[in-house]
Amino acid sequence: MKNDSGIKSATGLTGSGSRDWIVQRISAVVLAVYSVVLLGFFLTHGDVTYLEWSSFMTSLPMRLFSLVAVVALAGHAWVGMWTVFTDYITSGKMGESAPRLRLILQTLMIISILVFLFWGIMIFWGNGFGVVAV
Repeated sequence: MKNDSGIKSATGLTGSGSRDWIVQRISAVVLAVYSVVLLGFFLTHGDVTYLEWSSFMTSLPMRLFSLVAVVALAGHAWVGMWTVFTDYITSGKMGESAPRLRLILQTLMIISILVFLFWGIMIFWGNGFGVVAV
């Protein structure tokens, strides 16, 4: 079933426009709180050394919170970009090539988000973070 824009009804991240809206809002709150925590760390620690920063970021609470933030950013980005692509890459605005272009852009976006997600997980949970070169 298509609406007058030529795009199938909501099939974003969750398959429901209202659930996607909720994902977008919850992920925005998570990212805002994460930003406040990082800002608070820098405001309460004058000149931050690498050892202070490393011990703060490799603590279990921050590693878990960073993982949640990375997942939230991935979900937030997907819902946002899916909305932009379906709102602006339409047959009415771009002609018959719009569905193919939208598919290409969405595929590239999915690949980018997956790379970001795996890279973020490796940064916080891989072997390399927290190794101090002396």
